[in-house]
Amino acid sequence: MSYLRNWFSLNTTAPPPVPAQTTIPGSFVREQDDNDDGSSTADEDDAPPAFPALNSAQRASSSSSTPTPSQSIPTILSDDALMPPPPLPDLASRQPGVTQGKPQTASSSLLAPMATTERPKKPSRKVALAPGYGPLDWASLKSSGQDLRGTDTLIRIPPSVLKLHNKKDDAWTAISGKVYNITPYLPYHPGGEKELMRVAGRDGTKLFSLTHAWVNADFMLDACLVGFLVSESYAS
Repeated sequence: MSYLRNWFSLNTTAPPPVPAQTTIPGSFVREQDDNDDGSSTADEDDAPPAFPALNSAQRASSSSSTPTPSQSIPTILSDDALMPPPPLPDLASRQPGVTQGKPQTASSSLLAPMATTERPKKPSRKVALAPGYGPLDWASLKSSGQDLRGTDTLIRIPPSVLKLHNKKDDAWTAISGKVYNITPYLPYHPGGEKELMRVAGRDGTKLFSLTHAWVNADFMLDACLVGFLVSESYAS
């Protein structure tokens, strides 16, 4: 029974005392003073440290050289000084339907054709074309390889020779200095054969520009190109 008494007996011994916190030599932990009211750091400010340091070599070298006014205040260039504005293009003042510069005459075929950006106030008359003579049929005829020029090579054509080709079965016209054989194109013209025959045997640049300047004659009649319109003196 003695061992039971030892088993149920209460251990009333006091725990060992906790040793007081001591400062470890070489550590940055300082003993906390319960009586510290913060008066020791009252005179300290929150300003960040100077960079570079006051006794650094960088600060000593910068203080030895006195900056000039041009170095202390940088010069800021304006946009005009950095890159001048580009000159205004001529097309900025262009007005639709108004010819720029000197008016061009149709007497010189080497000048650029008269053009307009406006459609004519009076709409062009269109006629009913026969079946098989539409724009796609004309494109198919051009790509077929058929001879639509009527000449072996490109030739120089003066006005005296051009005016001889003014018949329905032999019609030539000049547009922008290029002479075309419009005979095969007559039945394909949307305005009718009669309207196209107005320029047969003469320079049709002016009439072409006034009626439908937006049409690309070079592409439409490239397979009918005969030659180039030249002056009488140059042809002789």
